Amino acid sequence: MAARFLTVPDGLAGERIDIALTRMLGLSRSRAVDIISLGAVILDGSPAMKSDRLLAGSVIEIDTEVGLEPVAMQIDTEPVPGLHVLYDDDDLIVVDKPVGVAAHPSPGWTGPTVVGGLIGAGYAVATSGAAERQGIVHRLDVGTTGLMVVAKSESAYTSLKHQFKERTVEKVYHAIAQGLLDPLKGTIEAPIGRHPNADYKFAVVEGGKDSVTHYETLEAFSHGCLVEVHLETGRTHQIRVHMAAMRHPLAGDITYGADPALSKKVGLTRQWLHAMRLGFHHPSTGEYVEFVSPYPADLEAALEQFRQGA
Repeated sequence: MAARFLTVPDGLAGERIDIALTRMLGLSRSRAVDIISLGAVILDGSPAMKSDRLLAGSVIEIDTEVGLEPVAMQIDTEPVPGLHVLYDDDDLIVVDKPVGVAAHPSPGWTGPTVVGGLIGAGYAVATSGAAERQGIVHRLDVGTTGLMVVAKSESAYTSLKHQFKERTVEKVYHAIAQGLLDPLKGTIEAPIGRHPNADYKFAVVEGGKDSVTHYETLEAFSHGCLVEVHLETGRTHQIRVHMAAMRHPLAGDITYGADPALSKKVGLTRQWLHAMRLGFHHPSTGEYVEFVSPYPADLEAALEQFRQGA
């Protein structure tokens, strides 16, 4: 039997298994129920029932021979509160993404998206790429705030994708890592791939994709440090994975090993990570343009807690 193994993330603890499968695999609810009814789903070693409630860390085994093709993803074109447009012309849009918003629709995500929010607000975006990723040339995690550029024209899409591929885009993040980084300034070069024991996250793994992160400590606190990060590559969860691999997970990033007690003490419900500066060459003029985003209120409040010795 060909099988796929999924580890239940913290965010799906307590959820029914049929609902969880729709989110983790992008299946319709009826298809998830059918697969369970066929006996093709094993939960922690026993055949699953559709009403089974999940525990974080439980292992779901699925017989892939039944077919796990996801349903086509739809773009919810509703305006997104807090999605601020900083710049707009015929070629591109620069937005300041709030927390809780994904870049584009994906299996398992039912919340708001940047592309949907822009379309819902009346902005035209490029049609290049997959239908659910119209205009998207790079991404930020749902729990990461800050700057994103979205292509409006097809020529801008091609130019921006090329700039990201050639690593000429300046991507600068600020983050708070637990503990004090040693050395205070350095480069992390470590390949990133899917976590071998948890399908929903990533890790430094042999044979992973080449990944390079440059960092510099800006401030040191009793239980953490504010760092500026320049990404040379753009892997999924790259900063979070690299900092966790150094045993300095980002404050608030429970998924990658942050201290829950410290996160609660400083008022964090997500990772302290913000895309604060973005620079690139304008697709039409060739002029270098740069945008800056201030810290959102929740990260600013947590930073003050660290400064006060939390």
